[in-house]
Amino acid sequence: MNQTATHTSTRFQAEPINLKNIQVQKLFMILFGLMAAVLVIPVILIIFTLLQKGGSAISWEFLTTFPSNGMTAGGILPALLGTVWLVAISLLASVPLGVAAAIYLSEYAPQDHWLTRVINLATINLAGVPSIVHALFGLGAFVAFFHLGTSILAASLTLAVMTLPVVIVASWESLQSVPFAFREACWNMGATRWQTIWHVVLPNALTGILTGIILQVSRAAGETAPIMFTGAAFFLPFLPSSVMDQTMALALHLFTISTQVPGVPEQIPFGVALVLFGIVLIINTCSIWLRMYLRSKKKW
Repeated sequence: MNQTATHTSTRFQAEPINLKNIQVQKLFMILFGLMAAVLVIPVILIIFTLLQKGGSAISWEFLTTFPSNGMTAGGILPALLGTVWLVAISLLASVPLGVAAAIYLSEYAPQDHWLTRVINLATINLAGVPSIVHALFGLGAFVAFFHLGTSILAASLTLAVMTLPVVIVASWESLQSVPFAFREACWNMGATRWQTIWHVVLPNALTGILTGIILQVSRAAGETAPIMFTGAAFFLPFLPSSVMDQTMALALHLFTISTQVPGVPEQIPFGVALVLFGIVLIINTCSIWLRMYLRSKKKW
C-alpha cells in the first residue's frame, strides 16, 4: 500500500505544468480586468466632464443664493435644500417600514404560506414599476385621496413607496446572512424571538441594511417624475417652512434649465449636475465608511 501511494505521489510530481491552462487563466484574468475597467471608465468620464464643464459654476454664492434672471443666473439654494427635505423624509418613511417588513419575512413568516408569497410577489412587482407610474400613484393617493396637496410630504411619500422594495430586499438578504446558530444560541439561553432579533440579528445585519439605504438615497435624490406631479415646483422665490409646502429639487431644476429655459449658460446645468452628483457621493461615502466600520466590529 505504501509503495502504491509513493508511486502515485511520484507520478503526480513528475507531471509537467500544463502551459495551456496557465494561458487560459491569464486570458480570463485579463478579460475580467477589462470588464472591471469598463465599469469604472464611464464613472471617471462623467466626473471629468462635470468638473470640466461645471466646475467653474461652483462657488459659495452658487450654493447659497436663489435663481435669478429667469433661472439663467443666480444659485441653487432652494433646490439644494428641497432635495435634502425630500430625501430625508423619504428615508424616515421607507426605512422603518422596509426593515420591519424584512424582519417579518425573515424571522416570522412561514416560507410556504400564501401571505408570504403574496408579499414577495408584491415586492418584486413594485420594484419593476416605472417611476412615472409611481408619480401617478402619488398624485392619486397622497395628493388627492389623503388631501396632502402638492407638498414635500406627498412627494417624499411617493419616493418612499418607489424605493421601498430596495430597502426590503437588501434588509431581508442581510438578515438571512446572519448564521442561524446565533439564533439557536440565544433561544437556548432563554431569550425570546424578539430579544434575539433586537440584540443579535439586527446588529449583525446592520451593514447590509445600510446598503439598501445607500441605494435608496441615490435613487431618491435623482428622481424627477415622481416629484414633478406631487410636490416639486419649477421655481419658488422662497424656502419651504413646513412639509406641507412645495419645494424645488435639484433633479427637476436640472431638467427645467436644460430643456425649458432658453439662454442658460452651459456651466450652470453642469454645475447643478455636479452638485447633485457630489451630494450622492458624499452620502454614499459616509454610509460606506460606517458600513466598513461596523463590519470590522463583527466577530464572524
